[in-house]
Amino acid sequence: MRVLVVDDEKLARARLRELIEASGEHSIVAEAANGNEAIEQSVELKPDCVLMDIRMPAMDGLEAAMHLQSLDTPPSVIFTTAYDQHALEAFEVNAVDYLLKPIRRDRLNTALQKAKRISKKQLQQLNKSQEEPSGRSHISVRMRDRITLIPIPDVIYFVADNKYVTIRTATDQHLIEDSLVSLESEFKDRFLRIHRNALVAVDCIRGIEKQPSGRWQVVLKSVDEKLDVSRRHTPSVRRLARAPHTVWAR
Repeated sequence: MRVLVVDDEKLARARLRELIEASGEHSIVAEAANGNEAIEQSVELKPDCVLMDIRMPAMDGLEAAMHLQSLDTPPSVIFTTAYDQHALEAFEVNAVDYLLKPIRRDRLNTALQKAKRISKKQLQQLNKSQEEPSGRSHISVRMRDRITLIPIPDVIYFVADNKYVTIRTATDQHLIEDSLVSLESEFKDRFLRIHRNALVAVDCIRGIEKQPSGRWQVVLKSVDEKLDVSRRHTPSVRRLARAPHTVWAR
């Protein structure tokens, strides 16, 4: 198998490389120091298996594994960590195995053989049957043959249109297939529903403005667009607009 090794500690990566090369059955295609790099390398190199630490800077292994599930040919994931309290979360993102450091050669070989027995088709079916865990720090956007990661703090709003949802940042727009209901549930502490088809980041609401027609619209930071507020959600948006961090738009 072609293996990607992911760990923020160089010595830990070297140890895994040594163990894998000693087996003589697998090859290492690359190394990565965090979850972001793991996703980039996986998209480019398409490894069969990812050996990945959990606690890493920028993006941890659990979230990276979740994003890897969206690939057309997702790699098997084996977690390598010094902490045992993440085992349940690891298997919720369909990890093949969970190895505690210091990693023994026989234990690693067993995990790699297990990953080898799982076909790509089986892994894709398993991933599709699982709901995405909550608490993401990024939204993954498929763009042809690559994945773009959008940090949640950069998102100004989510707007649903038919089967797609538009993500708006200060500079770009992207389409994803997540439902607005699931996004609202996952990020309810950061986003406010203003319409049946729209969620807006609370921190990006500059104010609320009444139009000559009598309808209300939110005024946003960083973009010139204004979004309609439904009658049902007007009271909650007006209460927010009166809060100290927002101003009335005229």
